Amino acid sequence: MRSSPSIVPADRLDPDVYLVLEDFGARADCAWREAAEAQTDLETVIRLVLSGEYTYRVRVVAFNTIESWSRDATSDVADAVAQRAIDTCDEVSAALQGFIAENSTKAFNLQLSLPLRGGA
Repeated sequence: MRSSPSIVPADRLDPDVYLVLEDFGARADCAWREAAEAQTDLETVIRLVLSGEYTYRVRVVAFNTIESWSRDATSDVADAVAQRAIDTCDEVSAALQGFIAENSTKAFNLQLSLPLRGGA
């Protein structure tokens, strides 16, 4: 019997998926953020963390069901976010600096973002 090729792209069958656990405060507690499939790769999660999409991130997990592994990727993401902020000279919010300080495996010297005063 001859098998036909899959219509699903091969790279879609074997992705590394990254999900963010976020703290929504005392009333809501923590929850895994809903994410479209296209927003669960490492690069997109790093970009979303830097942009403030995830404000009070608690943990980041990574998994790959085809390869049968899962792990805590919080430190990897914290390191990557800090390095990206340094490389692009982005200012870092107090909440993001706290995430980096608590989870990074390296020492980073980051600049906090400060609100502008007046019309400047």
